[in-house]
Formats: sequence, C-alpha cells, structure tokens
Amino acid sequence: MNMPNTSSKPWYREPWPWFLMAGPAIVVVAGFVTAWLAVRSNDGLVEDDYYKQGLAVSQRLARDQEAAHLGLSAELVAGGNGLDLRLFLSGNADAALPEVLQLRIVHPTRAGADQTVALTKDAAGFYVGRLTAPLQGGRWHVMLEDEGHGWRIAGDWLPQEQEAARLRAATISN
Repeated sequence: MNMPNTSSKPWYREPWPWFLMAGPAIVVVAGFVTAWLAVRSNDGLVEDDYYKQGLAVSQRLARDQEAAHLGLSAELVAGGNGLDLRLFLSGNADAALPEVLQLRIVHPTRAGADQTVALTKDAAGFYVGRLTAPLQGGRWHVMLEDEGHGWRIAGDWLPQEQEAARLRAATISN
C-alpha cells in the first residue's frame, strides 16, 4: 500500500503559533512600558497629610478675604531670558505694600517643577526676582503672598502664550 507523502513543516514555520504567541508578547512589552512610565514620572498629586490640608482651608479663605479687602492685584511678567521676573502690585490707598513678597509658581501635576521666588521691591516700585530654571510648557498656578502670610492673591499663567500673569484675590461666594 502506498502512503501519502505528508511532509509537515516544523512548528516555527507555521503562522498560527506565532499569531497565538503575539498576544502575550505584546502584553509583556506593554507591562514593561507601563512600569517604566510609572517609575519615570512622579504623580505628585497625593498629599501626605490630606486631613491637615483640609483643616487649613478656612485659613486660606481668610487670606483671600484680606487680599480682597486691601484691593490687591498684580501683574507678573517674565524677562526675555525666561528667568527674570518683574511684578507690579497695586492695592487700596490704605494697603501697606511690603518690601519683600513670596511668589510660588506651581505646576498642577509636576510637583518637582514647582518654584518659590523671593521678590524684592526696587527703586521704581516694581518687585523683581529670578527663577532657578525656565518654566516648562503648560498652565501654571501662580500665588503671591506677603512674608507674614496675612494675604494671598493668585492666578493662572501660560508663559508661552501669555505675556503676563494677572493675579487677583479669589472671589468667595457663600
């Protein structure tokens, strides 16, 4: 009797085993990419002491109310190099403007990029200071306060799109 000649290819020459192995291989690669992204970027969104932060809300509101009472507003401009800052602060006639201010520039999602700058009053009445590094792209929260933390004004800034950041006291509605 004559047997049919069935020469089969080795398994690695067939397309189906490779197709079936591709799914798990893709999942393994995606897992490594996800782990690399998680290690590389710090989320910076989790507060260590969220309860204490929640209790401090009334203190922050009082500082905003004090700034509104004093009629404070400011305009912040970065110099051509992106490091030098110049701020003009205005307020009511009874508002005593301090010699030194604290400016915090906070990125909403990258805590490592946040900067704090001491601004000093120059002879022309402007407050000047210098960043430690140029601001990266995106939206930044800008907060200005006196050294005694008696008042605070804030605003958002897109340095690549806006020439100046305008800071005002937060409006509080009951």
